[in-house]
Amino acid sequence: MMLSRSVAGIAFPNPVLLAGGTAGFGRELAGVIQIERIGGLITKAVSLAPRQGNRAPRVAEVSGAMLNSVGLANPGVDHVAADELPWLSERAPALRVLVNVVGFTITEYAEVIAALDALPGHAGYEINLSCPNSSAGGVEFGADAASVTAVIAGCRRATRRPLFAKLSPVLPNIPAMAVAARDAGADGVSLVNTMPGAAYDGAAPRLGNGFGGVSGPALRPVGLLAVQRTAAALPGFPIIGVGGISRVEHVRDYLRAGAVLVAIGTAALADPRLPERLVAELELSDG
Repeated sequence: MMLSRSVAGIAFPNPVLLAGGTAGFGRELAGVIQIERIGGLITKAVSLAPRQGNRAPRVAEVSGAMLNSVGLANPGVDHVAADELPWLSERAPALRVLVNVVGFTITEYAEVIAALDALPGHAGYEINLSCPNSSAGGVEFGADAASVTAVIAGCRRATRRPLFAKLSPVLPNIPAMAVAARDAGADGVSLVNTMPGAAYDGAAPRLGNGFGGVSGPALRPVGLLAVQRTAAALPGFPIIGVGGISRVEHVRDYLRAGAVLVAIGTAALADPRLPERLVAELELSDG
């Protein structure tokens, strides 16, 4: 298996990425792993204004999965432009970086991109369509084709860099939303985001927000099916497979299902050196 690949015009040295929201902006991994060994990094979410996120506790371990309710906490686009992207450009110039972009109105996504687009330190964007549309009663942008089209088209007008639309696993027809994203100008999709879930300690919710997103091993079969169905519906359209990857066999499963890249999230939180080891195992099999 050839590890290097060109996806949406970006040259990735291998298919193993760090998933959005799990590796910050890369600083947290300095001195822990050789970050350039990883195929790429998807940053923490970036919104127009800083966000404090949800109240604690924000993370809970459950059988076969993790629940998180961070609430898209981030320092805002101005801080990322002034501090995080310059650090990435200087300290990890060879690292392929996708900035995860969030918004709460259709125009906010494009405004975030416009504030970052002229800066070095990143190769493209992952557009988080699981955000609630504050103008439509909190319905997720990714829940209907018209919203997907409006967000991605706005982002496309704001940049010539590659765009990857990140979709929720609870959509009734993920391939149809992927088609809408592609037709509006997306260069690929990330499948999948977390699933909604809850857990209790007696009568008390284990998360301060009352519910959160399910990730980890329990999400892997869901992610694989989403990738498989989308790859069948859109042959050749780039897919980043996300969900429950912790072994090299899981990487291969996603690639067999039709992904061209994979992103490691929850497993890397537990073991930050895991993605680097997966790259080494893939290189051994490639050799």
